[in-house]
Amino acid sequence: MPSILVINSGSSSLKYQLIDMESEETLASGLIERIGEPSGGRTTHKTGGQKFERDVEVPDHAAACAVMRDDFDEHGPRLGDHELIAVGHRVVHGGSRFFEPTLIDDLVKINIEDLSELAPLHNPGAVQGISAAQQAFAGLPQVAVFDTAFHQTMQPEAYTYAIDQELATKWRIRRYGFHGTSHRYVSRAAADFVGRPVEELKQIVLHLGNGASACAIDGGRSIDTSMGLTPLAGLVMGTRSGDVDPSVLLHLGRRAHMSWQEIDDLLNKRSGLLGLSGHSDSRDVHDLAEAGDERAALAAHVFRRRVKHYVGAYAALLGGLDVISFTAGIGENNIEVRSESLSGLEFMGIEVDDDRNHAPSREAREISSDSSRVKVLVVPTNEELEIARQTLEVISH
Repeated sequence: MPSILVINSGSSSLKYQLIDMESEETLASGLIERIGEPSGGRTTHKTGGQKFERDVEVPDHAAACAVMRDDFDEHGPRLGDHELIAVGHRVVHGGSRFFEPTLIDDLVKINIEDLSELAPLHNPGAVQGISAAQQAFAGLPQVAVFDTAFHQTMQPEAYTYAIDQELATKWRIRRYGFHGTSHRYVSRAAADFVGRPVEELKQIVLHLGNGASACAIDGGRSIDTSMGLTPLAGLVMGTRSGDVDPSVLLHLGRRAHMSWQEIDDLLNKRSGLLGLSGHSDSRDVHDLAEAGDERAALAAHVFRRRVKHYVGAYAALLGGLDVISFTAGIGENNIEVRSESLSGLEFMGIEVDDDRNHAPSREAREISSDSSRVKVLVVPTNEELEIARQTLEVISH
């Protein structure tokens, strides 16, 4: 059974999944936390419906890979019993250099590290994870799959900011977009669900979670997306503001005497649902709004209105619309977000069926009415499987 190990490495954590590429079944998954912390680390390994946890010393990412291998040996499935053919790595930022999954060599690692100035919280951890995996699985092909790559099909008018272009070029300032692995997976799963080739469809994918983004997809190609130079732009998120007038930052600097570090912390960690309501989890916001909390109710309305804004804008850019798909934690589970975000768009041929929207399911499903010209779907995302699929494509050529 050929299998691929998918690794998502951060600065202090390493997540992994072992995926059977014939059945596309997850054989095991795990998380190693608190890498490099003096108090020690924590490992969780799941397989066969069981979960195994323990505290362990994890001084660096090389040690994390060793701990991961120990968990496979002790709890299964043993890697030696499966034909491990490659390791696929999630890398957040590929800049404008990487537009497809890429076999990793020394030059690729140098480029990923160089792009750390665009993703200082993510790319350095990815490089550490790649180096550790190369040591732990010497001889196996290692493939980088970039969150930004799917959006490299955007045209210049979509990714260019209206600022001085010499300055923009020097500092690599443009719209890159993120969640590309999820948007690619969901758009193809949606095409399979409606029984039409992805090349024929005009789609909007709404990846709504603690981080949230919208993507306009024409014929399987991203033509626009709500996140920008960083994941801060676009939709309202758990702790991120999404779109905001740039003059707000200047005003806070001049009048509130806030430093750039304080403003960065405000927009990324103390805004969004948290800034509006005091709670970053949409479930808490919903419960409080239902109980009459005015701040929570406002937060819910702002969140849904921003989603609706992007649906309308992207339908215009696409010149029509066949499918809207909700995905990720909020998109897959929040009934009110789905219905209210599309409420009032019947004139565009978008109609949500209340019974279908309320029906619980973990499978891909349609929630639009029979009379809706646009199919509205809920499609659970699977970024790890998409990384494994793209890894397989690279090593098969």
